[in-house]
Amino acid sequence: MENLKIPFAPPSISEEDIEAVVKVLRSGWITTGPVTRDFESALADYCGNERALCLNSATIGLFIALKLYGIGPGDEVITTPYTFAASANVILHCGAVPVFADINTEDASINPENIAKVFTSKTKAVISVDYGGLPVDYDGIMTVINSKKSLFRSSGNRYQDELGRALYISDAAHSLGACYKGHRVGGKIADFTVFSFHAVKNLTTAEGGAVLFGGMGTIGSDDVYKSLKLLALHGQDKDAINKYKEGNWRYDILLAGYKANMTDMQAALGLSQLGRYESDILPKRRALTKRYIELMNGVPGADFALSENDDIKSSCHLAPVLLDSADEINRDRIITGMAECGISCNVHFMPVVMLKCYKDLGYDIRDFEQSFKRYKRTITMPLYNDLPINYVDYIIEKFKSLI
Repeated sequence: MENLKIPFAPPSISEEDIEAVVKVLRSGWITTGPVTRDFESALADYCGNERALCLNSATIGLFIALKLYGIGPGDEVITTPYTFAASANVILHCGAVPVFADINTEDASINPENIAKVFTSKTKAVISVDYGGLPVDYDGIMTVINSKKSLFRSSGNRYQDELGRALYISDAAHSLGACYKGHRVGGKIADFTVFSFHAVKNLTTAEGGAVLFGGMGTIGSDDVYKSLKLLALHGQDKDAINKYKEGNWRYDILLAGYKANMTDMQAALGLSQLGRYESDILPKRRALTKRYIELMNGVPGADFALSENDDIKSSCHLAPVLLDSADEINRDRIITGMAECGISCNVHFMPVVMLKCYKDLGYDIRDFEQSFKRYKRTITMPLYNDLPINYVDYIIEKFKSLI
């Protein structure tokens, strides 16, 4: 098995996926239409929620959820520093202030106790992140949010008035198919759950994402769907397929919305992949993850980083390994050595507060000890749907020789 070339996370596209997209291309309707609506319904059913809105990215999903809740200048939104920048960038785009709460000592999830410590009367939302596909402590986070209701000050937004507390958004970009206490992520365990369907995700639409939700107090999920859809498509009161019905050209712009819709081409790919997600995609990833865990057991100087229990089941999106020593130089040396063996590795994540944009805003990684320590110890191994399972043996063999 010498001289293998193992990429980090190429997309997995079946012939059935290709046929589904070709069918849309031949249909004469390629933008947002009936296939997108079918994908939304299938996602909501799969996750056990009332509605889903498909979009052109997970990032815009996070953003319009914040905008729907009326979050803007003067507000604070709590999130984790141990995430991709999108989780925090959307807060800045709203004109609000990102407030970071450090992760747990034992995993990469945001610590509910740390959320409580930074919660103020300006806090309007909390965004948690399911690292690598492993669910956070959803109940613990919601308990903190509810315990801080007395601090909450509505700005007059109807959704804020209805909930009377900070909004809870789950950035579940990694965790489609993961389970928390017997419920799939994307069900009614957060106010909004946002998935990513980027090319490297378990299920892909090339680019894309979705927001899943139920009602908010007495405001029904259909009402929430219509409001989000307005934000996602220029504030138009009609989408393209309705505007193109004979004699139905006239429309209005109800607000200054954004351009965030998913196309039927993307939705066809996603719907096809969702059809084999439980029978094919997840079992393959779980088998690969199991093999990583088996081979990492007893490796001196390192451990596999994600562990399930009775309450949480992972979607197996990432295969992170933790070195015993927190040493960036040594970690990067190993990554370079793996590349020389033809194995592409990564690091998830460089904490947001280490990036120039956030350092320039005054954030300091020294304030987030656990995030920094974990970053320095982490190497993410290749994991993708079509990775031959015997390649995992080769990967860990080379890793052991370097470590």
